[in-house]
Amino acid sequence: MNGSKVKVRYNGIDHIVEDGTRIDEFLSRVDQEMPENVLSALVNRRQVMLDFPLRGVVELDLVRYGDREGESVYKRSVCMMFHEACWELFPDVELVVGQSLGNCYHYQVRGDYPALGRMAKELERRMVEIRDEGRIFERRTVTLEELENHFRREGREDKLELLATRRSSTVHTVSCGGFVDIAHGPYVPTTGCLPSFGVQSYGDGLVLRFPRRSDRAHLPQFMPRELLFHTSMETRHWQELLGVSRVGQLNRICLAGDVRHLVRVAEGLHEKKISCIADEILSRLPEVRLVTIAGPSSSGKTTFSKRLGIQLRVNAIEPVALSLDNYYVNRTETPLDEDGEPNFESIDAIDLPLFHQHLAALLEGEEVRTPRFDFLTGLRAPERDWVPMRLDEGQVLVIEGIHGLNPRMTASVPKQRIFRIYVSALSQLAIDDHNRIFTSDTRLIRRIVRDRMFRGFDAERTLEMWERVRRGEGKWIFPFQDQADIMFDSALVYEPAVLKIFAERFLLQVPRSSPTYTEAYRLLKGMSMFVPVFPDEVPHTSLLREFIGGSTFRE
Repeated sequence: MNGSKVKVRYNGIDHIVEDGTRIDEFLSRVDQEMPENVLSALVNRRQVMLDFPLRGVVELDLVRYGDREGESVYKRSVCMMFHEACWELFPDVELVVGQSLGNCYHYQVRGDYPALGRMAKELERRMVEIRDEGRIFERRTVTLEELENHFRREGREDKLELLATRRSSTVHTVSCGGFVDIAHGPYVPTTGCLPSFGVQSYGDGLVLRFPRRSDRAHLPQFMPRELLFHTSMETRHWQELLGVSRVGQLNRICLAGDVRHLVRVAEGLHEKKISCIADEILSRLPEVRLVTIAGPSSSGKTTFSKRLGIQLRVNAIEPVALSLDNYYVNRTETPLDEDGEPNFESIDAIDLPLFHQHLAALLEGEEVRTPRFDFLTGLRAPERDWVPMRLDEGQVLVIEGIHGLNPRMTASVPKQRIFRIYVSALSQLAIDDHNRIFTSDTRLIRRIVRDRMFRGFDAERTLEMWERVRRGEGKWIFPFQDQADIMFDSALVYEPAVLKIFAERFLLQVPRSSPTYTEAYRLLKGMSMFVPVFPDEVPHTSLLREFIGGSTFRE
């Protein structure tokens, strides 16, 4: 191939085009028209916008509505349109992105703004007008100094903090009008590609609503998540007091050598919250005899349970663990998932009748013989090998597992006798005031590190499993989180800086030929924003040690 031609493999066919041909130009030529459901593209498994110029040898795939990669493109583009509408209508108002609440993002509103209900209606109306104009999302490449000068004039300290540790000489920007932002990923071609969205007031701010991935034409009903919102606001409050709610602020602290103080305070906040939970359980005795702990993958349930156990003992309460793992049905009886594979995350993989029988008996002070499950054979041990168990005075039964909040799991126990805890990493650390870090990314990075260090799985294998894990969480965990009495945010504001040291190396091992390379590349770009912190600063009692090693609680 000479330098003026590009070989593009698309839909199994090789095409030869001029060097620098844009993807949208190529698609219009090959498909005769631009497919209306295409949001972005994968060039050699790297996700890019449709204005990307093709060079060299290219394997081209399209990202459409309904694809997992397309969901982030859609939301990112709606957010840009949201900020553009605010920039036009309320130039003295600042919107600061916060927690994901189901299928929407919560924003703080700062400055001199009208009543939130009225503001929401005006913003949504203007967004509809911008969408109907079909404005182009314009991507530009500018020098670092040029962009810094622009943000300095705009008073955008959050952007300047982020750029302070950037070492590339150029930066990609994006706009669909007068509001200019750093491009943290691909955007749709035009605002006309965003058929549905919504804005409404909630709490102390606004929520920006999105359609589900499977149905871009309709917005799901907004369901307030009071417990999640309250927990996230509590975390946000503490981070604002610490002066570290954005990546740039964390980087500045790391470079100034003040991270040790930040680690101590963050860990102290965790310990204080766990202590308060233990005190709450104490206040509900003797009525409460069962504590259930649930949460999604890599939320830190194991270390949380052990640290809660210590605080319960401080309160003269003896926790007694009952493992759900021993109540699995024999592997041949395990229900199958939609792919025909054994679904060990299904609640029906548990012998519920036996579990209910034992649970009710234990809470009545009776002795039971609890089963043992052999994971090598996939069979329950013979009854002669079962272990006797009794719940004595001053003891509470503790069950930790993904089904801890599912009413089917504790159907044999009156509700007032149960204290339910939901654990998850609800990171409030944002890229800057306008761009958030996906909540699930914190858990995914944790799992990549843990799987590689302690479970023999490389990053490629973990990424391959992640979508299936997320489907299971959506079915068996997230629907029941509002059943919890209390929610514990296991995220530590400094943890991305520590995990970076491990995760970058493991993600770099994912080959470019792997289907998971797209996700690995995205995560690597995200990790590149952080200044690294050596793990020596992390206390051995920290929940983070569950993933990087060196935990006091590791058996």
